[in-house]
Amino acid sequence: MGLTPVEIRHMKPPRTMFGGYRAGPTEALLDEVVASFEDVWRERADLADKVEQLEADLVRFRELETLLRATLVSAEQASQQVKDQARREAELILSEAHTEAREIQRRAVGDNERLETAARRLRAQLTEALSVIDEVPAAESSPEQPEELEQPADSKEAGWLLLPDADAA
Repeated sequence: MGLTPVEIRHMKPPRTMFGGYRAGPTEALLDEVVASFEDVWRERADLADKVEQLEADLVRFRELETLLRATLVSAEQASQQVKDQARREAELILSEAHTEAREIQRRAVGDNERLETAARRLRAQLTEALSVIDEVPAAESSPEQPEELEQPADSKEAGWLLLPDADAA
């Protein structure tokens, strides 16, 4: 049992007849004061150790907090960099797609123009061939093919049926 300072202050050890204190009860009182003081001293030391441990934990937790904050900032920066890089790559892919689409469109327009030119040329050749056939009198026509309607060996030289080469595309 611990004694409080107020209890110790109000204790009066028994006195002897001559004004002194009796030894037995005084020794018992001092032993009780010493035991109480030792308990308080031990409790104080335990609390001091606990305070020291808590201060060490606090330092460790503050370091951990600093590290977590730095990690969070680093993660946010990395996230922003990844977003920026993805945006740049998307813009590049889109730009390349637009360029390729323009090239495909340009080739398609060129192919279309070549086909239209070939179709016009073919129509003109067919019209010319029909007009030649119509000019030949019916009486002169024989089962054999007239010389002027004979197809030359090299039809490209004569301008007959000029179709675009598949390799030209």
